[in-house]
Amino acid sequence: YDQARFFRVLTGFVAQFGIPGDPKLAAYWSHKTLADDIVKVTNKRGRISFAMSGIDTRTTQVFINLGDNRVLDKPGFAPFAEVVSGMETVDLLYAGYGE
Repeated sequence: YDQARFFRVLTGFVAQFGIPGDPKLAAYWSHKTLADDIVKVTNKRGRISFAMSGIDTRTTQVFINLGDNRVLDKPGFAPFAEVVSGMETVDLLYAGYGE
């Protein structure tokens, strides 16, 4: 995730990143997908999940939950990591660009 910028920050919802900064690398990874994981824990504040647009469409994009987003559990957004320190820094990410 070197040089991958946060490109979508929605206050109280998610902070999304993971598109490689190098256009050639971004193009390479854009067509490589990962199979979905089973949701074993909820999308609570601080947990990190892959973004997706349907079944088995995960690529390099991930998001940090900025709030308790249990609504994302049923559609299959499976958290795989958690911010264990520094959420106060994540909360400072600029959200002015929106979608």
